Amino acid sequence: MYPSILIVDDEPFILQSLGGLLSDEGYEVITASNGYEALKIIDAQSPDLVVLDIWMPGIDGIETLREIKKNHPFLPVVIITGHGNIETAVTATKLGAFDMIEKPLSIEKVIVTINNALNFKRLEEENRYLRKKTIEKHAISGDSPASQELRKLIAAAAPRDAWVLITGENGTGKELVARTIHYLSPRADQPLVVVNCGALPENLIESELFGQEKGAFDGATARKRGNFERANGGTLFLDEIGDLPLKTQGKILSALEKLEFQRVGGSRTLSVDLRVIAATNKDLAKEIAAGHFREDLYYRLNVIPISITPLRQRPEDIPVLVKIFFQEIATANRSRVKTASPEALTALQRYRWPGNVRELRNLVERLDILVEGDIIQLEDIPATYRGEATETGSPGADFFEAGSLKEASLRFEEAFIQHKVDMESGDIARVAEAIGVSKSYLQKRLKGSEK
Repeated sequence: MYPSILIVDDEPFILQSLGGLLSDEGYEVITASNGYEALKIIDAQSPDLVVLDIWMPGIDGIETLREIKKNHPFLPVVIITGHGNIETAVTATKLGAFDMIEKPLSIEKVIVTINNALNFKRLEEENRYLRKKTIEKHAISGDSPASQELRKLIAAAAPRDAWVLITGENGTGKELVARTIHYLSPRADQPLVVVNCGALPENLIESELFGQEKGAFDGATARKRGNFERANGGTLFLDEIGDLPLKTQGKILSALEKLEFQRVGGSRTLSVDLRVIAATNKDLAKEIAAGHFREDLYYRLNVIPISITPLRQRPEDIPVLVKIFFQEIATANRSRVKTASPEALTALQRYRWPGNVRELRNLVERLDILVEGDIIQLEDIPATYRGEATETGSPGADFFEAGSLKEASLRFEEAFIQHKVDMESGDIARVAEAIGVSKSYLQKRLKGSEK
């Protein structure tokens, strides 16, 4: 199917000659002699591009362009005029015209401009499609009142430039919420820079955030842009902001208040335009009271607070999430989509989920790999998740079946380590640091539990 082009001009000769030329080039041509007629044709026939004269009786080209962009913002418009001037060009560009060509028309210029405009439209459509798929991927799933309220908060926060502070337990999806806000915001075409504050070495935090000049310190062999610079125009996501050392918080606050900073070892002040989203699994009010977090930084970040409800408090979301996870896994592996029986889902809804959605995702993937059938039955669910524990809810009733304290301790240790690894999506180094053991010891215990 050939692209359709609407030519709008009050001169019959232009309509005839330009229309014939474009028809010879393979385009489907539609013509209109004034702005009113053009607007009706656009609504009825949806052309792929408009070639629009500036000077016409009735509503002129500028007013016609204004109406086109108001109702059809993605329709490319090429302006043609015999009275071109800088003021007209600036006005047309501000209103969204793709380009302007002066009469007498150059055939080569017309063809090149139209081809460029159509290519640009195609790329814009692809970008909108990809953004839509990205937003769908990062959508907050679930039908519980808590999930519905979360989506409302995201929808309200995303279009604004106000800063956001996301709180919630590990595994609840704080980064997912941050990404969704960014991809729904006017900054979606600009970078989203994610900084895990808890993973930054204390001696390199400033360099990572603000960048460095060559020779700023031992090992600084080249100039380096920091995360503030990389996020310019877009969004800076400060994950686990509660883990920042207190002495660094003051420097970050100063940079955030002015959106100005200097690279480590530099003297030039750099300015940035960015939106900040922060997240933490800590209770910052308690951290402030304990003297571990600056109160002024907290209030600077906490413009729009978003608290994510843990999974155990919204069990009605679990069937939805399980279905989505099985679908994602099947798509990635090009395999059949598995489902869970009602009994299996009921058991999962009773579980406490200390690792939240991340733990659920890991379990679904494990079941997809280990269970041969297409339907996950109750007996396929590991005992801990089936609620086969003590009446007090302690995981692993089999600990009490051990013949000695040593054996019971080993069983508990293996279950504890595996649970922590599941919560951290298999990040052994992070688990080792969190529970205070070496990475090699952790790997050894995991291998022992597999035997």
